[in-house]
Amino acid sequence: MKYDILVTGGAGYLGSVLVPELLSQGHKVTVLDNFMYSQSSLAECCRNKAFSVVRGDARDAAKLKPLLKKADIIIPLAALVGAPLCDNDSMAAKTTNFGAVKLITDNASADQRIIYPTTNSGYGIGARDKFCTEKTALNPISLYGVVKVDAEKTVMRRANSVSLRLATVFGMSSRMRLDLLVNDFVYRAVNDRFIVVFEGHFKRNYIHILDVSKAFLHAVRNFEKMRGQSYNVGLSDANLSKIELCEKIRKHLPKFVFLESPVGEDVDKRDYIVSNEKIEKTGFKPGQSLDDGIEELMKGYRIIRNSKYGNI
Repeated sequence: MKYDILVTGGAGYLGSVLVPELLSQGHKVTVLDNFMYSQSSLAECCRNKAFSVVRGDARDAAKLKPLLKKADIIIPLAALVGAPLCDNDSMAAKTTNFGAVKLITDNASADQRIIYPTTNSGYGIGARDKFCTEKTALNPISLYGVVKVDAEKTVMRRANSVSLRLATVFGMSSRMRLDLLVNDFVYRAVNDRFIVVFEGHFKRNYIHILDVSKAFLHAVRNFEKMRGQSYNVGLSDANLSKIELCEKIRKHLPKFVFLESPVGEDVDKRDYIVSNEKIEKTGFKPGQSLDDGIEELMKGYRIIRNSKYGNI
């Protein structure tokens, strides 16, 4: 079945991969984005007659409400992503990551479907050697985690919603981000061949950006089966500490040197391992490994050589 899909923040890191995929599946897609990074990542979509784009802020009710009326499915991607960026502008983080989502839930009809991407950083600090499942209590420890968890609660009060709790995303996008952990570490390995790691024992889960897009498509196709629930989305074989991630990168770049600092700390304190069994039982299976992503990024960094691709 083909749908009219509204994607807020659709020209960002995730949207720049997801929107072309949605169009390729025959859906009509409208993107609302403020293009805060002056990106042109969706330029090639403009030749597709099923694609529409509106320049505007997802917090602007006058812009949003007319677009909502046309949508069968809403995917709210508009957000300030990451703990450092949210800490830099806490008001924008609250009004965008929570306020813009609440504006959608307040104005969407009961039969409209919302597929919401949140972050599994909402688990905060997990119990040692115990997997976080969707039943694990959420305990966000950063402003970013707090506002995303609050937004998820708002979305999931509706019966016609699905929440995807995304692991740390990696991989190339036409609106690239270098500040994400795997992307950052590989960039440093390629260009500096050296990194100092703070609190290298902290663990988290990872997922390729293509598989995030695949998870959204899976939720679109299987919405009736998945509705009303949250799902962790990550690689089940990639619950790794930062030091373990460095070791994996060094297998591809043997000259990469990494040291763990005995002093200093990571501003992002999250530390957990995650089970992705629930979404896997619905038939979802990631297609890209962490090794695939490292090799992809190594190629990409022969093209990208400056820091304008960060979020901060």
